[in-house]
Amino acid sequence: MECITYCCRMFLHRVEQQFLCLQKIPEFDNLYLDMNGIIHQCSHPNDEDVHFRISEEKIFADIFHYLEVLFRIIKPRKVFFMAVDGVAPRAKMNQQRGRRFRSAKEAEEKIKKALEKGEVLPTEARFDSNCITPGTDFMAKLQEQLKYFVHNKLSTDKSWQGVNVYLSGHETPGEGEHKIMEFIRSETAKPGHNPSTRHCLYGLDADLIMLGLTSHEPHFSLLREEVRFGGKKSQKRITAPEETTFHLLHLSLMREYIDYEFSELRNKISFEYNLERIIDDWVLMGFLVGNDFIPHLPHLHINHDALPLLYRTYISVLPSLGGYLNENGHLNLAHFEKYLEKLSDFDREHFSEVFVDLKWFESKVGNKYLNEAAGLAAEEAGVKDMKKSKSADDPLCLDALDGVRDSHKGTEEDGEDDDMFETEFRQYKRTYYMTKMGVEVVSDEFLANQAKCYVEGIQWILHYYYHGVQSWSWYYPYHYAPFLSDVRNISSLTLAFDLGKPFMPFQQLLGVLPSASKDLLPQCYQHLMTSPGSPIVEYYPQDFKTDLNGKQQEWEAVVLIPFIDEKCLLAAMEPYTLKLTPPEKARNRHTECAVYCFDKELDDVYNSPLPQLFPNIVHCHVRQTPIPMDAWRVSLDHVVHRADRGALYFCGFPTLQHIRHKFYKKKTGVMVFQQSSRGENMLLEILASQELEQVSNVAALVLGKSLFVNWPHLMEARVVAVSDGEIKFSLDEPSQVLYLGDTPPPTEVTHLTDKEQKEWVKEVQGLSEHKRKGIVINETDVVVYAQLLTGRKYVIGQSGKVHLEKQFAKQVLPFPYQTIVKDIKAFDSSLARFKTLEELFPPGTVVFMVGNPYYSAMGDVQDSSDVINEGRVRVVFSVPCEPQLDALIQNQHKYSVKYSPGYVLASRLGITSYLVSRFSGSIFIGRGSKKNPHGEQKANAGLNLKFNKKNEEVPGYTKRTEKEWLYSAAVEELLAEYLERFSELFDFVARNSHDDFFYEDDIWPGEDENGAEKVQEIQGWLKNHPVSSCSRASCDLQILDTGIVEKIEEELEKTKAKKMNKKVRVTVKPHLLFRPLEQQHGVVPDPDAEYHLFDRVVNVRESFSVPLGLRGTIIGIKGAEREAEVLYEVLFDEEFAGGLTVRCSPGRGYRLPPSALINLSHGSRKEHGAHKLTAIVKPQPSSSSHFTHKSQLGGLNHSPCSPFIPTNEKEFSNVWQSLQSSGMPQKPPAHWQNKASTLSYSVLVISVIYLLICLQASSEFEELIANLKISKDSEHVQNHPPTEPKNQSGEPLSPQSFAMKGTLVLKEMLKIDSGPSAADCTGGQDSANPSVQQQTAAPPPLAGQPPLLLSMATELGRVCMGLGMGPPEFAFLYNRQSLTVCQVKLSNGLLVHGPQCQSETEAKEKTALFALQRLVTPVTKKRVSGRTKNQEAKQVSGQTPSGGLAASASMPASAPKTPPPISTHEPADKPTPTTPKTPRPNANPHTPGSASKRKHRKLAVNFEAAKVTD
Repeated sequence: MECITYCCRMFLHRVEQQFLCLQKIPEFDNLYLDMNGIIHQCSHPNDEDVHFRISEEKIFADIFHYLEVLFRIIKPRKVFFMAVDGVAPRAKMNQQRGRRFRSAKEAEEKIKKALEKGEVLPTEARFDSNCITPGTDFMAKLQEQLKYFVHNKLSTDKSWQGVNVYLSGHETPGEGEHKIMEFIRSETAKPGHNPSTRHCLYGLDADLIMLGLTSHEPHFSLLREEVRFGGKKSQKRITAPEETTFHLLHLSLMREYIDYEFSELRNKISFEYNLERIIDDWVLMGFLVGNDFIPHLPHLHINHDALPLLYRTYISVLPSLGGYLNENGHLNLAHFEKYLEKLSDFDREHFSEVFVDLKWFESKVGNKYLNEAAGLAAEEAGVKDMKKSKSADDPLCLDALDGVRDSHKGTEEDGEDDDMFETEFRQYKRTYYMTKMGVEVVSDEFLANQAKCYVEGIQWILHYYYHGVQSWSWYYPYHYAPFLSDVRNISSLTLAFDLGKPFMPFQQLLGVLPSASKDLLPQCYQHLMTSPGSPIVEYYPQDFKTDLNGKQQEWEAVVLIPFIDEKCLLAAMEPYTLKLTPPEKARNRHTECAVYCFDKELDDVYNSPLPQLFPNIVHCHVRQTPIPMDAWRVSLDHVVHRADRGALYFCGFPTLQHIRHKFYKKKTGVMVFQQSSRGENMLLEILASQELEQVSNVAALVLGKSLFVNWPHLMEARVVAVSDGEIKFSLDEPSQVLYLGDTPPPTEVTHLTDKEQKEWVKEVQGLSEHKRKGIVINETDVVVYAQLLTGRKYVIGQSGKVHLEKQFAKQVLPFPYQTIVKDIKAFDSSLARFKTLEELFPPGTVVFMVGNPYYSAMGDVQDSSDVINEGRVRVVFSVPCEPQLDALIQNQHKYSVKYSPGYVLASRLGITSYLVSRFSGSIFIGRGSKKNPHGEQKANAGLNLKFNKKNEEVPGYTKRTEKEWLYSAAVEELLAEYLERFSELFDFVARNSHDDFFYEDDIWPGEDENGAEKVQEIQGWLKNHPVSSCSRASCDLQILDTGIVEKIEEELEKTKAKKMNKKVRVTVKPHLLFRPLEQQHGVVPDPDAEYHLFDRVVNVRESFSVPLGLRGTIIGIKGAEREAEVLYEVLFDEEFAGGLTVRCSPGRGYRLPPSALINLSHGSRKEHGAHKLTAIVKPQPSSSSHFTHKSQLGGLNHSPCSPFIPTNEKEFSNVWQSLQSSGMPQKPPAHWQNKASTLSYSVLVISVIYLLICLQASSEFEELIANLKISKDSEHVQNHPPTEPKNQSGEPLSPQSFAMKGTLVLKEMLKIDSGPSAADCTGGQDSANPSVQQQTAAPPPLAGQPPLLLSMATELGRVCMGLGMGPPEFAFLYNRQSLTVCQVKLSNGLLVHGPQCQSETEAKEKTALFALQRLVTPVTKKRVSGRTKNQEAKQVSGQTPSGGLAASASMPASAPKTPPPISTHEPADKPTPTTPKTPRPNANPHTPGSASKRKHRKLAVNFEAAKVTD
């Protein structure tokens, strides 16, 4: 329907994301699906690909999956309605007929072109989309599959079992969306209807907007896929719902904008201003620009500002009418006639523009109309003859032509120009009717019939939208509409309709299908389409014309095929109906809709219609109830009651209420559909508060409280800080407590520094909603910092009772104070289902561990009646064997794609870097030449590997940094082939580098050269190249390349072969358990978890595509401004239905938010002191980012969940591994034998170790540094032979132990007293050493002060000189988070990247350190696991890990606040591993040796050793 362009271009230009978003999905009671869009999406996703083939089984499986995803997105509470198009009214069949003829013709032409090119097409028959028509064998099969799907979901899926499921299939007459509206009208007409019912309607048809508004329901939203404009026609359409961006169109907000659009009428009309009636008239006006049932009025095109014209005319006319145009679906003909009369001025205004052009043309070539005078006179004579026999009182006459004549008689004195204008206007309209409608004489009767048919069509559509079908047989019998000025004297018309009966399915098939699709008909009817002797063969032309008729897109063109004659059609079919087979007769019928519901009392077997793909339902608990076909009809006098939203706010439904503002229209270029709007925008300007907003008063009012932000999309949030740019009031506590009532929260007041004040100003400048939402917030004096509500979580109180508690995000976001809403009453349906631990954790419940040990393990709750009173739950956890990825992480650079700057590729190819940049992007070539262009058509001859405006790249080919684009070897090969094939294009672009646009004839000027053919050849080569099918990715997406993903899959296969899963039964404190619940969707299971590439994760979201408990590996991180919108690309261990192909094997990838995952690797890092090896993606430059907020992604390995961007020791893990495995060289290089060089080398080693220690964030190293005792003796530094660091068991040292070893080396080199030995530290015994105690401890370096050591960059330069190398070359890369990455290139070819840092100096120093490490010692491949094999073996056998408490003791201070989870029933003095442990500050220090001295206490986890099973 053409009105979608209005809704998407006009209102969305004014407020795109205000009523079109999926940021916060509200709760819905009812979900309705217009199924045909899904069927088309899943069966023929790309009609441009003539090679595409798909089986019916795949189509059915994809449809099922699409339905599941939509159900999970909306989660309806009461009703789920699936409506498939049945037999349509005759008025719709004409349009269906045109569409199917066109699609068959286009498919035939594409196949013909492919064969002409020599392409070999598959032997299987292609899917004919015309089979998606009621009565075909495909639709009959689909109906049976949908019935099976409903029975299966209701019987097996708990989330479906409280919902009534309606299935109205193709056998039930009516279009899908109108069957849905019949149901809604029937429900709203019931006396007990709840006006607060929340509706969501999914579908691709634009008229759903109109239908939704005609319901006048206050909470009505539309769900559909994202609308994109300007894409290439050949661009592959996304089919997987997981890959699709969905939008919610909130009609509640759209109603308010319509109110604003016509608000000036409030003071102009003498009758009551009624928004519901305004909306009815708005719907009516939309019909005038055309829809599925009648054509648009001449020259009224939406893209030519037809809709503003309609609205301006309405506003000017309505005050004089005394009432509205559309009265509950009944057209007020008198009012409508006056409206059209005023609107008809447009005809003359439009022709006046044409007339000016004609006058100019006549001045050049003479009066072209002189030759038409004879024809005009003959026609007028015929008209006079007809008038003699015509009744004198006939109100319908040739008004326009007579009006022209009368005007002509009365205005002779006005001059020849007016006379000529009227004559040409008359001839202009006459030519339209003669050429478009094929009439020889434009008579009074003809125009009268035109006017009546058009008005009749308007009334039929109104009935259809408000009351249902009033005539199955009526249709508009013309391809074109009359001129506005010819629709007059209609007020006395009587409009009545005969209901009739709908076509039978086979009658519709024969009425809408082209002969190319005759195989979809029963055999006995097929010859009627093709046989020369068929009485209806004329209705199936093999070739036909189309007419754009003022439109721009080919799909909008009028298909000029004859309207089928109903009587002839039925008469031709009658003799052959008896030849139908029994299955065909079963398809040719009408049946009623049915409602299905879960009934646990029923237990039957439901046989699958496709058992080889879908299994039988052994226990089917579904009750089916048929609904008569006329059960939902409402009477014509049914009046829709006015919507009343009331004072209660329903979360998720945006509203313009609650904040004082004004509105006005202005051209401002609001961003809509990735482009700036060109028309007027409706702007909302927030009015300043009358009260003076003192920051202290605001803080007292909102700090620690819950309120709503992000107006008009109100979202609940908890305020944690308030600032006016000079003073900041912050909550002085880390918990998520809400302070209700008058209790003042603990508050910290700080004065901002000059730097912080400047940052605050920048922050405020970035809060403008002007371009994105069309909201003017004006000057911001106070900023509120708040955490958004993520969901609710069941929390166990001190008394053991369970209650729901609001959970807020860790991320803190800024909001202007004038945009927040306080003190509104919001509807909250999140009632606690569970009150006690027994209810929350009944036996059989699936839970996940969020404490150590067995972090992230999935388990089943057992009978806990004997321990539940002690506040514990008994669980059997399954602990699978995990793949070992450490070696792959260490060597990942071997499998990563290498990228180079453009100048590197250019030097290799022998071209300029400009050509590399241009050809890797877009190069547009137009028809003709620059001096003589032929039209506006243009072709893109670029590789399309980078997209600057959209911030997208093509993984494996291009990568964007802050300063430049980088290219892989694949781009070099592609450009080399391009250059070899079409070198003349490269030469021309190089010579005309100042041009952005090129032309065919300029590039190939020779007479024997055909530029158009060359461009087609280039495009054909690009289309057939594999690069054309590569998908784009955001430049902010951090990924592992395909080669690394393949290696991960190989490692997973090795792990599967081991099959070393174990089961452990333990009793656990309930706060360490996470139970997947719908009410907790959105709540992050472990808010402290940080995510990196290579991390192992487990899915904890139930009833989604990814099976619950399935484990995987993170292979990509998609950053976002808000942590809840961050997505992780995960390669899962197993293939599953609905899985995506994300640089991995088919069906194993998926994108998930942090709320759906628990991070196994985080648990391992937490258990082993956060020193487990993590991903350092060496060859890749840092990704660019659009974000500036401090809480966003700070680097490849930094979690989006963290509000800060700290320097992390994990970034240096490769340095640790290299240093600990190499030791010091036996002999320095020869040129270092002098004293100065020896000292320099020693300083280098000392600096490396010392800097590593300084960079550690844990308190272990602070204490080590504090333990350093400076000796008074000074001796020369000794060189030691290289030895690999080992512990007493002979294994490589852990990172902690290596740090201790480095400290001892440093002490010995500087002749510092050793102090307590490592063994003493681990044993927990204090050794008294008077000599040590008398010495002064060296304090650790203070935060913010530079370490007292030589510059690493300077030292690197000295080392390079000593090795005979040139000086190092440093370069800096910057991202949008103001972070810096340094890279250093050495003359030996070594290129080293450093970590992301806050300053250039820091980045340079750390990069120089990395480079020094690479020069001093080669990188080792040996990795160290944080857990010893002895511990693993004891856990597998069911015994308590003896080192458990020791591991707990070495946990860093920054670890999450989970209680020490490991307990033991073994003797306290059992031997422990002898790996040295570094003590940490602790108020109550404990070691394994002192365990027996402590009182026995209850631990978070108790192992039941005797009940552990392998």
